[in-house]
Amino acid sequence: MNPKQVFLSLLVFGVAGLLLFMYLQVFIEEQHPGRVEKRREQRATPVTTEKIQEHITNQNPKSHMFEDPKDKPENLLNSKRPIRVFTETNHSQGEAPALGRNPGSPTIQLIEKQQGTKILFRKFSKTNWSVDIHPLNKSLVTDSKWKRIDETQEKRRSFLQEFCKKYSGVSHPQSNVFHMVSRIYVEDKHKILYCEVPKAGCSNWKRILMVLNGLAPSVDNISHDAVHYGKHLKKLDSFDLKGIYSRLNTYTKAVFVRDPMERLVSAFRDKFEHPNSYYHPVFGKAIIKKYRPNAFEEALNNGSGVKFKEFIHYLLDSHRPVGMDIHWEKVSKLCYPCLIHYDFVGKFETLEEDANYFLQLIGAPKELKFPNFKDRHSSDKRTNAQVVGQYLKDLTRTERQLIYDFYYLDYLMFNYTTPFL
Repeated sequence: MNPKQVFLSLLVFGVAGLLLFMYLQVFIEEQHPGRVEKRREQRATPVTTEKIQEHITNQNPKSHMFEDPKDKPENLLNSKRPIRVFTETNHSQGEAPALGRNPGSPTIQLIEKQQGTKILFRKFSKTNWSVDIHPLNKSLVTDSKWKRIDETQEKRRSFLQEFCKKYSGVSHPQSNVFHMVSRIYVEDKHKILYCEVPKAGCSNWKRILMVLNGLAPSVDNISHDAVHYGKHLKKLDSFDLKGIYSRLNTYTKAVFVRDPMERLVSAFRDKFEHPNSYYHPVFGKAIIKKYRPNAFEEALNNGSGVKFKEFIHYLLDSHRPVGMDIHWEKVSKLCYPCLIHYDFVGKFETLEEDANYFLQLIGAPKELKFPNFKDRHSSDKRTNAQVVGQYLKDLTRTERQLIYDFYYLDYLMFNYTTPFL
């Protein structure tokens, strides 16, 4: 066979191989369109670490107590990315102006620049999750004194709904349904779902739920241990999928939140400034060992005396020596407010009046009022803006900014005023 014949043979085989490859590719796409499309999306979508996409789309189904450091972004304290500093004017009751009313604000301008934030949660649109917020049944509210609180409530719900519509993107979250509802308590008699946010009045809310469930005659004599360790209340993840979806679609869903900085400082004071048989040995020892040079043996052995600055170093470290905890976890990762459409958004700053209005809405007994007593450490001053300022003054400006970055989505979702850093 001469060289010309060899060349022609190779050319024919090459063309035949190319045609076969193209045919097989078309055949595979016809048989598995979803899989091929997903691969194309993965190639086409650039990897981004922007906050909204990270927080909304990358909800991870791991437990809140232990996380894989490899899933976290770089150590924030050692990050070389530019630090964004926000300064906005304060507003009453810890709320910023409505999202649509101040399009030129630095925070909104920052959000507008995020890449890949328009994501549609396809996984959940195929299920029976409610798409719209249920209108609250106000037929049981007869007193006109609730009018102002009702107007505030409508604004909060609308703000959260509009925020989630605007900044929800095109891929679905990674969390499974059971994880997403694991912080939600169920009260079947009055058809209530309450998402627990620690350090935002959750102990007294559990007392209320116990009374509504008929487990106690009043909130006054229910101990802290009975509330948190008694296992009297049902959680939504204890039901099967049908039970979960039906309750999400028909029950009144409530979440109560708090200014992120206040909630963080409150958690630190509660867990590290008082004797604690769990947080000191589990978190305290690990924090002191990693973040305190030349620590004394006693501190290393018992984990007591953690300083706020050390706690912040732990919080911002992508390679934490021990995982996250629900007491300082973001509300966006506890309650998933852009996937679970809450009918009622209460705030710790107006807790008593919000809670009592909610009790009116669900037809609770008239004598049942939300308790205003402090669950533990009653002699301590409540954590407020003034107390928070005392703790933040020991931090650098960069550290304060990074705490804001950490709770960035909670600030935006619930319309809290950006702190002066």
